Amino acid sequence: MQGAAAPRGQGRSPSKKDTLGLPWVVPLTYVLAALELTCLFMQFSILPYLSRSLGLDSVAFGYLQTTFGVLQLLGGPVFGRFADQHGARAALSLSFLAASALYLLLAAACSPALPGVFLLFASRLPGAFMHTLPAAQMVVTDLSAPAERPAALGRLGLCFGVGVILGSLLGGTLNSACGVHCPAIVALVANLLGAIVSVTCIPASTKGATVDVQAAPPGGPKASVFDLKAISRLLLLPGVLPVFLIKVVSGFPSGLFMIMFSIISMDFFQLGPSQAGYLMSFFGVLQMVVQGLVIGRLSSHFSEEALLRASVLVFMVVGLAMALMSTVLHFCFLVPGLVFSLCTLNVVTDSMLTKAVSASDTGTMLGLCASVQPLTRTLGPTLGGLLYRSFGVPIFGHVQFAVNFFLLLVLWRKPMTHKRDKAW
Repeated sequence: MQGAAAPRGQGRSPSKKDTLGLPWVVPLTYVLAALELTCLFMQFSILPYLSRSLGLDSVAFGYLQTTFGVLQLLGGPVFGRFADQHGARAALSLSFLAASALYLLLAAACSPALPGVFLLFASRLPGAFMHTLPAAQMVVTDLSAPAERPAALGRLGLCFGVGVILGSLLGGTLNSACGVHCPAIVALVANLLGAIVSVTCIPASTKGATVDVQAAPPGGPKASVFDLKAISRLLLLPGVLPVFLIKVVSGFPSGLFMIMFSIISMDFFQLGPSQAGYLMSFFGVLQMVVQGLVIGRLSSHFSEEALLRASVLVFMVVGLAMALMSTVLHFCFLVPGLVFSLCTLNVVTDSMLTKAVSASDTGTMLGLCASVQPLTRTLGPTLGGLLYRSFGVPIFGHVQFAVNFFLLLVLWRKPMTHKRDKAW
C-alpha cells in the first residue's frame, strides 16, 4: 500500500520548522482562492445575460450548467491526484490556466463575429481542471496541525464569502458599465496574474521531505493521474466511507433547495431581482462569519464528531421549520441555522477525511470532496424541479428532516471515532 507514507490521521507534511520557514504561503493561498472565487462568481452573474443574448432558452441554459457540473464532477478526483503527484505549485498553476482558458473562450463568445453558442459551450470544457479551492485546501491541510485544521479550513470560508459578494457586485457593475464581455476580460487578466503568482511564489510541494509522495517502484510503471482504482481505494480506508456518505447525503436536500432558490424566490417569496440579491448577500456575510470565526472557536472546545452531530441536528430542525414556512421573513430566521449546518458539515467532514488518509493522499481526498457539490449541481436541476412542480416548497423541508433524522440515529448508534496518531 503506502509503506513509507506518513501514518493515516497524522496529515502532517512539513515539520513545524519547515512551516515556520514559509509563514506567507497559507495567507497567499487564501488570497489566491479569494481571487479565483471572485472571478467565478463574476462569471455566474453574467452567464444568464450572455446566454439570453445568444438566443439560448432555459432548457439550453440548463444543459450549459449541467455540462459544467459534470466536468467538475469528473475532474475533481483526477485533479486531486494530480496535486498529490505534482505538488501545490503545479496544481494551482493548472487551475488558474484552465480558468484563463475558460474566460478567454467566454470573452470570445461575446463577439458577434464569432460562433457565440459554440464558444459558450466550449468554454465549459476547461472547468474540468478549475479546482483552485481544493488545491488551496490541500495547501492549508498540509501546512496545519490536525488540531488546527478545522479552523484553518474554515478561514477559506472567508475567501468564499468575499468571492460571492465581490464577484456578484463586480460582475453586475462591469456588465452594466462596459458590456457583458468586460467581466470575462477582467477575469481572464486576474487568472493569468494568479497563474504567475502561483508559479513564482508557491512552493513546488507542501508535502515535506518526510512524506513519500505517490510514486511507482523503481523500474515499475509510473503511477497514473487517471488511476481510478487508486482514487477509489481511499474510500475503503477505515473511517472514510461513512464520513464521505454523510457529507454527500446530509447536505443533498439543502443543496436541491439552493439550486431551485432563484425560482423559489420569484414564485414563492415574490422577490424582485434586487431583493433576491440582498438575500444572497446575507447568505455570503453569514458564511464568512460562520466559517471564518464561529467554526474555529467551536473546534477548540468540541470534538469533530460532536460538531458533525450538531450540524445534522440543526439540519433536521431547519428542515422541519422549512416545511412550515410561508413568508420570506420566516426564511430569513432559518438562514443562520442553514448556513451553520452547511458550513460545519463541509469543514468538519473535510478535516476528518484528510486526517483519515496519509499525507500523500490529501489532495486526492479533497478532490473527491470537491466532487460532492458538482454532483448536486448535476442532479439538482432535474430532481429539484420535479419535486418543486409536484409538491411545492415544503417538500424540500420534509426531505431534509427525514434524511437528517435517519443520519442522526445512525451517528448516535455508531460513533465515527477511530484511532488516530496524535503526533504532528
